[in-house]
Amino acid sequence: MSLGRSFRLFSKVCKDVGRVEVRALSCSRAHYCEAGLPPPLTQFTDEEVMMKESVAKLANEVIAPLVRKMDDEHKFDPKVVEALFENGLMGLEVPTEYEGTGTGFLASMLVVEELAKVDPSVSALVDIHNTLVNALLIKVGSEEQKKKYLPLLSRKYPGSFCLSEPSSGSDAFALKTVAKKDGSDYLITGSKMWISNSDLAGVFLVFANANPAAGYKGITCFAVERDAPGFEVGKKETKLGIRASGTCTLHFDNVRVPESAIVGEYGHGYKYAAGFLNEGRIGIGAQMIGTAQGALNNTIPYTLERKQFGQDIFSFQSMQHQIAAVVTQLEAARLMVYNAARLREAGQPFLKEAAMAKYYASEVAQLVTVKCIDWMGGVGFTQDYPQEKFYRDVKIGAIYEGTTNMQLSTIAKAIRKEYS
Repeated sequence: MSLGRSFRLFSKVCKDVGRVEVRALSCSRAHYCEAGLPPPLTQFTDEEVMMKESVAKLANEVIAPLVRKMDDEHKFDPKVVEALFENGLMGLEVPTEYEGTGTGFLASMLVVEELAKVDPSVSALVDIHNTLVNALLIKVGSEEQKKKYLPLLSRKYPGSFCLSEPSSGSDAFALKTVAKKDGSDYLITGSKMWISNSDLAGVFLVFANANPAAGYKGITCFAVERDAPGFEVGKKETKLGIRASGTCTLHFDNVRVPESAIVGEYGHGYKYAAGFLNEGRIGIGAQMIGTAQGALNNTIPYTLERKQFGQDIFSFQSMQHQIAAVVTQLEAARLMVYNAARLREAGQPFLKEAAMAKYYASEVAQLVTVKCIDWMGGVGFTQDYPQEKFYRDVKIGAIYEGTTNMQLSTIAKAIRKEYS
């Protein structure tokens, strides 16, 4: 059987944007392995196909009708958050023994991508919760912490990854929050800023320096529960984009936690922050390609319907060339994200590839959303159409979980190492 016959094609009518989407589905990735060939990056397992299709359905039926309302109100509708938990999207890689879904990493990235096509705010909630909070507890949490928190994070409430501070952004290890030893406990004092999911979170993974004299090697991660005395979730930021996603300041005033609240090893917080942010950057790349695709899905049908000078505007060669160029760039970004995800899933080094994927996907996504507004003309500048929201939402991709310049520095270091 030829490789081409190992695919079957089907058409799915996407009612929300009035287009027909044709996708190639794999009978099995095993066909390629049996032939001694590596499967294409866009060839998915049955599990990945199922996740992709079911999440697309959920996003269009449950989330889409509430997107504008949530953006206007700057908060998630409870029905959306409830649907995320009910469908297992808040425990994607969490093993089933801890009440999670137990999916692979690429399947998680496909979930993030599909959600972003409809609402990047919801995508950000799911991405950060899974790639940072759940992932850290799964890999370095104690068995007691896993049994206590993972079922709750999978079924009840989101979690927050608390690293950034007013004076600590790209220089993540310059944090001022300290954890002072007091008998068998620690007292955490300081502030955190720009903390995603903090308006809804039930547990916070807080990075504090337990030994300032040791510099960044004193940074330790602690699990702090929302109702801990002395802990306060402060004001919610009013943001340009992903407005429904809660971003708050946090205040710690001698918050007492037991030594058992240390997540992982004492003094290894700097390693965890760097390592898990690398994984999280693949998630941001998935969020960006999904956002860009969502903008295109709502724009290309318009170019096929809008008539000027006696023909649809898609028919003009200058328009065709613009669309072809950005769709090609988006496909390149998508392959970079999938490649980084596959490397991570296979246990291979992926530092450079993750940085490249986040950098390029965020750049391309900004280009795509700008072009979509251009192609829509005046109506694209109004809130009657979703392009302006995608445009606002996409900007965060070049900022959080490592700015564009930080990604370029990471890539440059990797290149230098390769040639040294």
